[in-house]
Amino acid sequence: MSSPTGGASVNEWLQWLEAIHPTEIDMGLDRVLVVLRRLFPRKPNARIITVAGTNGKGSTVATLERQLLAAGRTTGAYTSPHLQRYNERVRINGTNVSDPALVSAFEMVEEVRGSVSLTYFEFGTLAAFVALERAGVQDWVLEVGLGGRLDAVNVLDADFAIITSIDIDHIGFLGDNREVIGFEKAGILRPGIPAVCADPVPPASVLQQATAQKVDLRLTGRDYRLEPRADDSELIDLVLTEGRVALPAGPLPIESVAAATVMAAQLVPEAGLERLGEAAHAVNLPGRFERLSSKPRVIADVGHNPHAARWLASKLYELKQQSSGRVIAVYAALGDKDIEGVVSAMAPVVDHWCLAGLSVPRGLSVQELEARVGELANSGASNSIAEALEDAKARAAGSADCVVVFGSFFTVAEARGLLLGDSP
Repeated sequence: MSSPTGGASVNEWLQWLEAIHPTEIDMGLDRVLVVLRRLFPRKPNARIITVAGTNGKGSTVATLERQLLAAGRTTGAYTSPHLQRYNERVRINGTNVSDPALVSAFEMVEEVRGSVSLTYFEFGTLAAFVALERAGVQDWVLEVGLGGRLDAVNVLDADFAIITSIDIDHIGFLGDNREVIGFEKAGILRPGIPAVCADPVPPASVLQQATAQKVDLRLTGRDYRLEPRADDSELIDLVLTEGRVALPAGPLPIESVAAATVMAAQLVPEAGLERLGEAAHAVNLPGRFERLSSKPRVIADVGHNPHAARWLASKLYELKQQSSGRVIAVYAALGDKDIEGVVSAMAPVVDHWCLAGLSVPRGLSVQELEARVGELANSGASNSIAEALEDAKARAAGSADCVVVFGSFFTVAEARGLLLGDSP
């Protein structure tokens, strides 16, 4: 299959990328390394900060990116997946990469890969590296897509690393227990580098790898801690060796914000904790406990596994304590997710479920979702997210009621398009 010709659009490239490799996920670094070495005979002249973890990676990247920019560092970020437009995956100094720069990066990867077959994610990751290198930014903040050890992002040796949380997800690729998954996440570590682990109870596999490689690992609860403020529920103090700084209690996971700040204090000590804290307060990340509407109140969150669902449930519990309103959930999901675990985590705070079908590859129809949910939830069914959202809004009759839309990036993207007009 020939590649897009000159003048092709980003969407034409993406459609082609979806078709050039026989499988969507093909774990391993051998093929990516071959192309990387053709693109970069030497390591890029930038500091590489790699972020892995089950949940909270996007929040960590966004916070650290903002803090580095506030300190005056030119900064690039690579994240996945995207909500509305692919360009969101690559940011240069806080701005999404332009279409011409992205297309040019795609063309460069295609020019050098020869007969090497790459997945959609692998090709896009290498193109992101090209775009960041061409931009000449000083710091690259890179989010691992899946796992760590065998993820395409890991072909670049990290100079600094953050591991956010470790829980059960992607069982078919990463294993079914935290020790095995921790081993995969810790695969981003390199000998002697500084690293932060935000998981309050890190698996022994992470600690063992850090020790074996003499990693300068900072752990929450040992090297830094979070102290809630009795006089202000919207602030949480981060206490670390360098001092104390007030961080926002929400909407982003405080563990991620704290880990980013601990790393930023090492990367840009000259900025000072006060400036880093101010930058953390300014972070805005679409799809993470994001308010899309006020009447009725509609909140969207991209959480899609039990660990993320437990965090979301805790935030909704806080809302219910403040307002005594009902929570109506719009839920649509992919078939390879732990539906039962997610619903069980959310069930204590959800008063009614509006289930919906998800019309994307691997998406569950509403009939399949109903069968998976079973007796776990009091639910109604709709064929589409649009229908489920209208049903939920109609049920949220009281001013204190809240609609929460969650279950997948696809679910949130569609809801944002319907409520904000923010479509691809």
